[in-house]
Amino acid sequence: MKALLICGLLIPTVLAITGPEQIHLALAKDVSSMVISWVTQDPAGTPHVQYGTQSLDQIQDGNTVDFEYNGVHKYMHTVTLTNLLPATLYYYKVGSTTAWSRQLQFKTFPSGNNFQFRVCVFGDLGYVNGTSIPFLIDAAERGDFDMVIHVGDIAYDLHTDNGERGDLYMQELEPLVSRVPYMVIAGNHEDDGKNFSHYQNRFKMPGYDNQFYSFEIGPVHFLGVSTEYYGYFFEYGQDPVFNQYTWLQDDLQKADNNRDNVPWIVGFQHRPFYCSNDNSYECRAFENTLVRVGYEEMPGLEPIFNQYGMDIQFWGHEHSYERFLPVNNRTVYNNTPNPYYNAPAPAYIVSGSAGCHTPKASFGTPNPASAFRSDDFGYSLMTVYNHTHINIQQISVEQGKAIDDIWVVKDPGHRMNSNGIKGFQFPPADYGIKCSFRDTTCRREADKFRAIRSGGFVP
Repeated sequence: MKALLICGLLIPTVLAITGPEQIHLALAKDVSSMVISWVTQDPAGTPHVQYGTQSLDQIQDGNTVDFEYNGVHKYMHTVTLTNLLPATLYYYKVGSTTAWSRQLQFKTFPSGNNFQFRVCVFGDLGYVNGTSIPFLIDAAERGDFDMVIHVGDIAYDLHTDNGERGDLYMQELEPLVSRVPYMVIAGNHEDDGKNFSHYQNRFKMPGYDNQFYSFEIGPVHFLGVSTEYYGYFFEYGQDPVFNQYTWLQDDLQKADNNRDNVPWIVGFQHRPFYCSNDNSYECRAFENTLVRVGYEEMPGLEPIFNQYGMDIQFWGHEHSYERFLPVNNRTVYNNTPNPYYNAPAPAYIVSGSAGCHTPKASFGTPNPASAFRSDDFGYSLMTVYNHTHINIQQISVEQGKAIDDIWVVKDPGHRMNSNGIKGFQFPPADYGIKCSFRDTTCRREADKFRAIRSGGFVP
């Protein structure tokens, strides 16, 4: 209780309780469920969601986490709605006895395993210079896509100013992420010095760990994995790498065995295996070796993706768009008029051009597998048509149109396999590249990769 001094009298006042903010959706493991999360800056009692198809005649309770970072508390509320009707528009509002949000809405996915839907994919979107944000909100309101996948580097950064930057970003994005599921994976900027605590507490993905998880929609098995377990193993140890890999083997094996029902496997992660920007050392060396092939006893990710036939995977980290021809183990497969038809290796796409505080990425010599690249601000749009056809476009918000458009097509029963198929080999990676004396990041990364190549490690 506080008091104001008015005309010599102490008048008691009550602190205003802030209402729900940063409301966002996520899919649960089952698409008939929806996870609804929000934040309050003060304690707000038991969280509730009121919802229904015509009136808000149903209510569901949830739970609250009192999240503290550097002495600042935020109250993270989560409610899971289950047994939702398929292909149905729901209205909802969130809150508690202290305050309620305005009425919002979302639409559930159809039932079954063979229907059309659209996914917006982007990475590296900041609160400052978040160029794509108004275009993304407009597109969601038009119904241009049914879900968002953010492949890391969120807000720049969620923990800046003790979380205020994350609050501002999620508030601005609320018209988008309160309408369609917002599926996220961690990037290097999500490390807050406390083992990704802001990322872990702000989001609720469909698994026991926000860092890696999977879910299915219609004919697609979606799979998100953490490249940051590799990037920060010298801080947090190697156990997370091994835990993820054990889970990944089991998940991919089950997905591969279920191809008759769910034929597509689409992955997403932050750091790329391949890229050709000038602004990061792994692109100059053609690859991010640590993540791609591992280090000492730590297994890399590329071999297992190819072992179980990953069809498409999206990356971020590089602040540009780059589409690759089918590639596996530094070998490019481009032997047919449409290399994405019954492809022998995954199609990889860097989609990190949504917009943030850094200047646009410049390009150097194209990667041998690079098929298209652009530094226009924008996002990717993947349309899943059925069991055999997926369309991928890159939308430039600067030009207001699609600047890249491909079809990934496979016959029923096709499972990618590059064994015995002739491909084009990459030239040897150049780990001896000289860095500008001004480019401290390049020098640090170059030292790191040279150490890895020689059998050591420099954190």
